[in-house]
Amino acid sequence: MTYNGDMSMTMAEKTQIVQARVAPKLKRDAERVLGRIGISTTDAFRLFLRQVVSRKGLPFEVHIPNKESIAVFREDVTALPRYTDIHKMHRDILAGKI
Repeated sequence: MTYNGDMSMTMAEKTQIVQARVAPKLKRDAERVLGRIGISTTDAFRLFLRQVVSRKGLPFEVHIPNKESIAVFREDVTALPRYTDIHKMHRDILAGKI
């Protein structure tokens, strides 16, 4: 494998195409963040794959949720009170109402 001066591979070495379906909002949000960093989505994906190879695994921790976390994920949040006043919410918390 040879690299250009900017550490990117030459076009002749890029022979595989990877496609992924993601939600449009996720793609837009990610592109916005990556743009601020100064890299493209393609470059970010290539960087991710290089890190997978380098670390021989994902470049971040992945945890299987415990029973408590799963229970929280399944909670019916529609039953929880909604607040527009943070002071009222704080009073209710201190009073043990929520």
